[in-house]
Amino acid sequence: MLGKYKISALDAVITSGVLVIVRLDDHEDALKVCKAAIRGGVKAIEVTLSTPGAFDIIHTLSTEFADENVVIGAGTVLDPASAYKSITCGARMLVSPNLNPEMIRTANRYQAVSISGAMTPSEVVNTLEAGADIVKLFPSEVTDQTFIKTVSSPLPWAPLMPSGGVTADNAAEWINAGSLILGVGSYITKAARKDGNYEHVTQAAATMLSAVAKARQAQKA
Repeated sequence: MLGKYKISALDAVITSGVLVIVRLDDHEDALKVCKAAIRGGVKAIEVTLSTPGAFDIIHTLSTEFADENVVIGAGTVLDPASAYKSITCGARMLVSPNLNPEMIRTANRYQAVSISGAMTPSEVVNTLEAGADIVKLFPSEVTDQTFIKTVSSPLPWAPLMPSGGVTADNAAEWINAGSLILGVGSYITKAARKDGNYEHVTQAAATMLSAVAKARQAQKA
């Protein structure tokens, strides 16, 4: 049963193609952003543990959207204790900015999706050997799509996710370079900052998903 649980979660993340990274400094704002993004069609959300009340947000979302196969995950998971607590709060996905074998081991033990950070070819290989499901290229702001294309040449099997500076405007470039999915933060999560209208978050999420879908479709053509 647990194996099927992980497979369904991983499938939802990959099929969607977009992982929304919620790293905000206000609990209520973060919760509203998450719900607005889900209304826009998002199926995978990472609530970083640096967000106030992150565990409560994870529990609330995982309970409220349990029947909709929305994958709620915890981000910035730096140790096995935080990994286990996140899972008990309902997280079906654990994400770290760096290679943390204990985090990956905990995720695998309880059949949560694991996404672990890397920034060099050696780190990518070490992350795969540690058992991560997806390799998070972080911070991708300091590089560009050429890096993913270059890494994918000798490591075509590596499931890569850039994180940092990803928007709907450059989504196709990241997908064409070889990204499996895209980690998206501010483009979606801060869309309501100017006027407090969370409909902007919903619209940004829908636009991002559409951009990824179009890029994938163009690859098949």
